[in-house]
Amino acid sequence: VKTISKGHIKMAAEEENETAEEEKKEIALTFDDGPNPEYTPMLLKGLRKRNVKATFFLLGEEVEQYPDIVKEMVEDGHLLGVHSYQHVNFKEAGVEEALKQIEKTQEAIRNVTGSNCGYIRPPYGCWQKELDERENLIEVLWDVDPRDWGTKDADLVVKRILKNTKEGDIILLHDASKSSVQAAFTVIDVLKKQGYSFVTVEELLLD
Repeated sequence: VKTISKGHIKMAAEEENETAEEEKKEIALTFDDGPNPEYTPMLLKGLRKRNVKATFFLLGEEVEQYPDIVKEMVEDGHLLGVHSYQHVNFKEAGVEEALKQIEKTQEAIRNVTGSNCGYIRPPYGCWQKELDERENLIEVLWDVDPRDWGTKDADLVVKRILKNTKEGDIILLHDASKSSVQAAFTVIDVLKKQGYSFVTVEELLLD
């Protein structure tokens, strides 16, 4: 498993583009724990309106319950990744249970989209090195965590993100509350005015 973080991406960009006059101001918005039947459709509608592509790390059991939302993500051009099947801490669960969680999620997503995911964000950012030999997935962590799951104050989430976000960052959010969705829209609107563009983590890596 290869782990993506800001440092890895920025280093690769500098090596490949040392002579560039100006580096692209790109940011990746990522959303964990979906799809959520109430808030993910709201989020997708706002992203579509703003012409923004994001990355969604999905829970397998939620994918099974709300396949139409996953199909909408794909139709809109968003990138899908594995989170886990039931939001299990892979370090606490052990290798075999972690593999089971990953494969059940891959199967759920494959049944809806017809293809496997190439990216994973383990719950709590907890990975086991033993999984590297068993799974050929790129691990995606994050650079900015506004802890949106712990507050209903959208303005506070926005403040935390804008204070810490820089070019090349991966922002962690959750599509599980109205405040998180509202915060995402505000962040997009503000940072777009500052010259930033929003891409998937795959696009961030490739650039």
